[in-house]
Amino acid sequence: MQTVIIAAVARNGVIGVDGGLPWRIPEDLARFRELTMGHALIMGRVTFESIGRALPGRSTIVLTRRPGWSHDDVDVAGSLEEGLGMAASRGQKACIVGGSEVYDAALGLADRLELTEVDAAPDGDTWFPEVDWSRWREVDRQPGDGFAFVTYERV
Repeated sequence: MQTVIIAAVARNGVIGVDGGLPWRIPEDLARFRELTMGHALIMGRVTFESIGRALPGRSTIVLTRRPGWSHDDVDVAGSLEEGLGMAASRGQKACIVGGSEVYDAALGLADRLELTEVDAAPDGDTWFPEVDWSRWREVDRQPGDGFAFVTYERV
């Protein structure tokens, strides 16, 4: 099973502010849809609550430590490993989509990073974890207006 981290990251590492994104990039949203359609989305509870619903065409696995937490149309896992197991049992690619704690936990397990590198340094309250870039190689870069879609594979 393939595990892919998908994130939009500013130059200063910011990925979020006040439960949302600090930018509006329609191309990024379209790419997110393209990359995740038909696969399993694995995210933390706070990230899920910021979205507010399961996204169509994808299975949603929410990681939480809150006993008894549930929501319609999602599966709940108590750990990243449990969530990855759920995706594997369905034969689905695991798309790790946030937040920062989940990204940090998944960084050592991921096969690929699909990043939107945002050419900005906004204020924020959520950051992407530090990456040891010696463990990754860039395999594709598609420049956009104020951003680039970049794919990295584990070395």
